[in-house]
Amino acid sequence: MKKIFILGLVFFTLFNSRIKAQENRAITTAVPFLLIAADARAAGLADQGVATSADAFSQQWNPAKYVFIRNKQGVGVNYTPYLSDLVNDIFLGNLTYYNRLNERSAVAASFKYFSLGEIEFRENATDLGLIQQPNELTFDLTYALKLSETLSMSVTGRYLRSDLRLQGTGDDASAGSGFGVDIAGFYRSDEIAFNSFNGRWRAGAVISNIGPKISYDDAGQENFIPTNFKLGGSFDFIFNEDNIVTPSIEINKLLVPSPQDFDGDGDIDAEDNEEYQDISSFGAIFSSWGDADGGFSEELKEITWALGVEYKYQDVFAFRTGYFNESEEKGSRQFLSLGAGFKYNTVNLDVSYLFSTAAVRSPLEGTLRFGVSFNFGDKYYD
Repeated sequence: MKKIFILGLVFFTLFNSRIKAQENRAITTAVPFLLIAADARAAGLADQGVATSADAFSQQWNPAKYVFIRNKQGVGVNYTPYLSDLVNDIFLGNLTYYNRLNERSAVAASFKYFSLGEIEFRENATDLGLIQQPNELTFDLTYALKLSETLSMSVTGRYLRSDLRLQGTGDDASAGSGFGVDIAGFYRSDEIAFNSFNGRWRAGAVISNIGPKISYDDAGQENFIPTNFKLGGSFDFIFNEDNIVTPSIEINKLLVPSPQDFDGDGDIDAEDNEEYQDISSFGAIFSSWGDADGGFSEELKEITWALGVEYKYQDVFAFRTGYFNESEEKGSRQFLSLGAGFKYNTVNLDVSYLFSTAAVRSPLEGTLRFGVSFNFGDKYYD
């Protein structure tokens, strides 16, 4: 019973509920685990990665950065416990590989797996338990191309599968599957000499998870996947060869329709939901910028923002911190993050920790996130 309760808590945390969405107008989607920061470096910067320097885990944030990465090849592994205060078998894992083919192009692939642990079902106390393991996963492939010495773009194809069905709770459910596409751009300036330091600008923009809705049964409701727009910028303060400080900023907006009262009766009911389902996933990319019932002020509340700072010493040690903010009416994720990185030869180790600053406690609070990456092969000096 405890496991079933915890599974329900996970579903509530990830998907909320239709009732809650009506109360606080939070936007709900299928496979929301795609929006969880899988790597410890980005987590230490309050879930930022679209305009930071390239690393092995750029696949989730902005794959266009790979054509600016120093090493030819690399592999990264991350492990993130979820609801670790309650259970020890719910986690998010991520494996990434990149290969910079030449000075102008790169390819990358990644596999992400979200396990909701083991659930044991029994009809009677004396029956043998039926063990089930609901899970979700994605597999990505990316091609990145440098358009000039300072600008690059990338295209990513993604297969996703969400198997949340539980035998014994109904025979109609099945695993949902679909695909998504990411389009990303990245700008990195040349190093600029100022009076007392050198500097470098970075900027990035990504539209991720462009794809059709998914359904968990043939006649069931179709669910939007979390199509998302990210825009960010950062600047390197290069004081000398040993000390670099990089502040960064990033904004995000889900390109998914807001909950809407289509008939104007003051309540979002089943009829409104039917009309909501008629909105196409592609059309929502454009309509989601102005569809909130509360007008422009509510649209602004659907934009999350994050600030972060990374300090690097001799490219061997890094310290990171950041703050993430989301409107209380749209999910109320607000937290402070801390992180650190250590490099030895070809090995990079990253850790991060999160502190909730909102009344709603984050399921990742009190959790240490770990990431290890290996960068090897010839080096590029752009």
